[in-house]
Amino acid sequence: MGEWGVGTDAVSALDCWGIGLPGFDGMKLAKGSIRRMGFTPAGYEDTGGSLKLHFPDGNATIARLLIRNLIPRAVPGNSAEDVVTSRVNYAQLDRGATPVRVRLNSTAIRARHLGDPASASHVEVTYVRGGKAFTARSHGTVLACYNMMIPYLCPELPPAQKDALHQLVKTPLVYTSVALRNRQAFDNLKLHRVYAPGSYHTYFHLNPHVNIGGYRSPTSADDPILVHMVRTPCKAGLPEHDQNRLGRAELLSTTFETFERNIRDQLARTLKAGGFDPARDITAITVNRWPHGYAPEYNPLFDADVPEAQRPHVIGRTQFGRIAIANSDSGGGAYTDSAINQGHRAVMELLRT
Repeated sequence: MGEWGVGTDAVSALDCWGIGLPGFDGMKLAKGSIRRMGFTPAGYEDTGGSLKLHFPDGNATIARLLIRNLIPRAVPGNSAEDVVTSRVNYAQLDRGATPVRVRLNSTAIRARHLGDPASASHVEVTYVRGGKAFTARSHGTVLACYNMMIPYLCPELPPAQKDALHQLVKTPLVYTSVALRNRQAFDNLKLHRVYAPGSYHTYFHLNPHVNIGGYRSPTSADDPILVHMVRTPCKAGLPEHDQNRLGRAELLSTTFETFERNIRDQLARTLKAGGFDPARDITAITVNRWPHGYAPEYNPLFDADVPEAQRPHVIGRTQFGRIAIANSDSGGGAYTDSAINQGHRAVMELLRT
C-alpha cells in the first residue's frame, strides 16, 4: 500500500481504519476516539484544515513558493495561484548580493567542525560540483538530507546517534504517470479510481481536476489526461524494513520494459469493457522510481512501544555542536509539513547556539 510501502501483512487494522479503508463502518468509531498510533491516519483526529489542495506538479509548487519568499527576484508573482505557471529565473538563485543563496547541482560529501565540536565556532562543508570539490564555512549548518546518510557525511557523531540514524530506512515507492489520448474508457465504466490488491500497481486514478491561476485541467472526455499509478515493491511475510530493503533491490533490477508490459496489461484488463486499447490509447509512460522514498513512520506491529524521546528519529536529530539535523525523517512522517517543521526546529536550535 502506498501509504506505508509494505504489504497488508505489515499494517495494523487500526491504521487501515485511520485512512478510511472499508470494513469498519459497523464499529461506529468516531474520528478522534482512538489514540493515534502512527503519523499517517487522518481518522485519528481532525486537523481543522481544508480537505485537499492539489498542485498540478505536486510539492514542486511549494518549493517555488519558498524560493519566492527567500529570493523574490527568482520567481515572479505574488500568490499561490500565479506561481503554478511562473517561470523560475535560475540566474537569480546564487548571487553574492542577496542574503539567501541557493546553489544547485552541488552534492555535500562531508560536514565537520573546525576544532572540538563542543567549542568550535565554525563548520566546514565539502561539496562536489561539476566534478570538482569545494568547501564552505559557516557558523551553523543544517543537514537536511536523507538522515541515514548523515553518519557518512559526519563520522564524528556519537556512536548512539549514528546507530539511531542508521535505523531510518526509507520506503521504496513507484509513482507511474500514464498519458492517455482521452478518458472515454473511464467514463464508459463510470470509474475514477481503482484499488487493485495483488496487481502490479495496487492503485491508480485519473489525475485530479485542478484549476488554479492560469492552469486549467482538461474538461472533456475527449481531452488527453494522465493516470496516476502506485506500486509498492515489497516482500510479504517479513518485518517492515526488510520489506523495504528487498523492494529497493527489486527496483534496481527491474527494467523499464517490465514496467511497461505490466502497465499495458493491467490497464487493458481493467478498462477493456470500456473500450480501452493500450496500443491506441496510451501515448506516453513515465516511471518514477523512489528507492529511498517516504520517511519511515512508527509502525506498532514492529517498532518498540517507547516514549517519543526514545524513538530513533528523535535521537538521530539531536543537535551536534553547530550542526543541526532536519528532513521529514527527523519528524517520523513523510509529509511536507513535517519537513518544514523539522527545518524550523533545526534553524532555531542553531540560532539559540
